[in-house]
Amino acid sequence: MAKVGFIGLGIMGSPMAENLQKGGHKLYLHDQKNPPAALIEGGATVCTSGAEVAKRADIIIVMVPDTPHVEAVLFSKGGVAEGLSAGKIVVDMSSISPIATKGFAQKINAFGCEYLDAPVSGGEVGAKAASLTIMVGGNESAFNDVKPLFELMGKNITLVGGNGDGQTTKVANQIIVALNIQAVAEALLFASKAGADPARVRQALMGGFASSRILEVHGERMVKRTFNPGFRIELHQKDLNLALQGAKALGVSLPNTAATQELMNACAANGMSGLDHSALCRAIELMSNHEIAKG
Repeated sequence: MAKVGFIGLGIMGSPMAENLQKGGHKLYLHDQKNPPAALIEGGATVCTSGAEVAKRADIIIVMVPDTPHVEAVLFSKGGVAEGLSAGKIVVDMSSISPIATKGFAQKINAFGCEYLDAPVSGGEVGAKAASLTIMVGGNESAFNDVKPLFELMGKNITLVGGNGDGQTTKVANQIIVALNIQAVAEALLFASKAGADPARVRQALMGGFASSRILEVHGERMVKRTFNPGFRIELHQKDLNLALQGAKALGVSLPNTAATQELMNACAANGMSGLDHSALCRAIELMSNHEIAKG
């Protein structure tokens, strides 16, 4: 049984922590809100700060929305860094800047601790089912130490390279996901406007070369109009911003990523930033004055 700290118990963090608890590990929790009652009833200890979590746990997992949040959790007053001692491992499972990640890792290493960046893909469904894809950057020895925990939260677990490489992989993942959502939205809107039943079109496409996880899950959301968030538009906006900032720094062009970001911006401008990212289709529907299906 490992002593595991978990900071950030939102839509993703709560089920991930629950799966660790089901695996028999002792949890030390900290969040801005009260941690879920089920975790406390299962034996988790609630801590008053990140520093307390770091003092009591051997492996500290962070799962918060964005780069500034990770920095605050780690290095602000009462943060994780204040409670560290040599030999502990900090694991950031948030999706943040690869460049900032390298700096965070160096600071944590200076305490005699290891740092892994291990962002995930799979959304709320994957977090609950313990089927997340986990992309890891960091030391191989630390990866091997934490891998049994990763295996309780995910299925496809890969050590990509050094610190920052996990986050770079996640940015690449988010580019692919966003562009696929855009493609599915345009295809279903085209079919619907042409008079075909979008549900049956989706069913037909699922048996061909156009089949994808996005068509399966998010295509169904578009047809059924179920946009309650698994992964919010505002979070995908953040990830695509990381992609475009990185592209500028690297001197490469990501034209379709930029176009898809503008569609997400349009959704946000129309009050939809808190909806699931499958609601990207709403921007295209507004531009076309036609909805894929009626709710």
